[in-house]
Amino acid sequence: MATNYLPKADLTSSGRPVFLQNEIECSILSSVDLECDDIPNFPLLKSGLLILTTHRLLWLPDNNSSSNSSSSTSTSSAAVALPLSFLTHIFSTKKSVKTLFHSPRVRFQASLDPSKSVVMTVVMRGKGDTDAFLAKFWENWRARAWENDVQTQTQAAVVGSSSVSGSGPGSGSGGFYTREGAVRMVGVSGILRKEQEMWESTDKSLQEAFQDLNALMSKAKEMVILAEKMRQKLLSGSNSKSSATNDDEVGSKEEMQDWLLSVGIVSPVTKESAGALYHQQLSRQLADYVRIPLERAGGMINLIDVYCLFNRARGTELISPDDLLRACSLWEKFDVPVMLRKFDSGVMVIQNKSHSDEEVFARIKALVTNPDTLRTGISASDAAMTLGIAPGMAKEHLLTAESKGLLCRDISPDGFRFYINLFPEINTDDVYLVKDYGIYNTWVRVASASRLE
Repeated sequence: MATNYLPKADLTSSGRPVFLQNEIECSILSSVDLECDDIPNFPLLKSGLLILTTHRLLWLPDNNSSSNSSSSTSTSSAAVALPLSFLTHIFSTKKSVKTLFHSPRVRFQASLDPSKSVVMTVVMRGKGDTDAFLAKFWENWRARAWENDVQTQTQAAVVGSSSVSGSGPGSGSGGFYTREGAVRMVGVSGILRKEQEMWESTDKSLQEAFQDLNALMSKAKEMVILAEKMRQKLLSGSNSKSSATNDDEVGSKEEMQDWLLSVGIVSPVTKESAGALYHQQLSRQLADYVRIPLERAGGMINLIDVYCLFNRARGTELISPDDLLRACSLWEKFDVPVMLRKFDSGVMVIQNKSHSDEEVFARIKALVTNPDTLRTGISASDAAMTLGIAPGMAKEHLLTAESKGLLCRDISPDGFRFYINLFPEINTDDVYLVKDYGIYNTWVRVASASRLE
């Protein structure tokens, strides 16, 4: 097993890697082998996807590769990750006559065990820019982004511990005074002072970010991290019990939480990083992203709404409608829990594969057979309130139910009205026969009662 030598990489339901905090995807290569001659029993990692990030080197089995299906017995199915912190040296490539006749290779030295270093080789059998990958590999390894994360967490822990230890009037090295000689604010005033300073710093960051587009792009990562911290604070605050909260405060917190949840994707798939695999990786990332919007929308959402939500989440890395449609069409080849659906009217939606039309039809039938609606019928707005979806989607469901013979439609200047289809219950041999049971009998009693009023 590959996980006996390298850490396991967690994957999403669509096959995309689960990134660490502040980890950014930089490059993707297909048909890549990962070899290690220094370990005799090192598993065969053949024809997979190699993803380079700011923190790790990820190898994923390419389930869509034809070569992978033919050699499934020799290919490990586990996704593995090699932290860049394990690397001790990257060998430069030497071009010679021999290199012209075999696949490009990148060799590096890594410490998989504290007492031993091994040399590993990346064999690129697919199409890709080897020089660009090697340059990015060197750049990420030298940048050592993982050390910045550790320093940030350490500073946050030190600040948190110092604030706790210095909360009392006689604690700390300076008591009521700081090392600079200023009066130390304690109690409620100190808390309010710190909150004010935090919001002033946040406001300053926002003003600097929105000065122009270049400043916004340079501050994008900082703003996403800031919003993520605020979201975590709101989530932790909502779990704590407080008797002083009222409905307005709870509503504002939920509204702020919704804004921050849609702040964006930290590492969006781009053509620069994915190359020829752009639409494939975009399709997988989109499948992961629409999971939460689908849950909120009742299992189905309009493709136009998805386009707006997804582009807002990607920030400056916008995609075209053609890219979105092509990414959705690739879901048929992947084992993802969502699918693209096109109604007879031409409206295209994204829905969960577990979404059942029969369940929706049952709820529509229960609504339309209500004694009040048997006579007046229902509109798309009525169905939207019952199903908890947009009126446009509700109208498509009503039209589909009509095509199945469940409903009848009446078109008037007021718009469309849908009624229960009574024709299946009418006896063609005796059209005046009214049974003592069934929907037709209920409709007759409701219609008779309305005439007497």
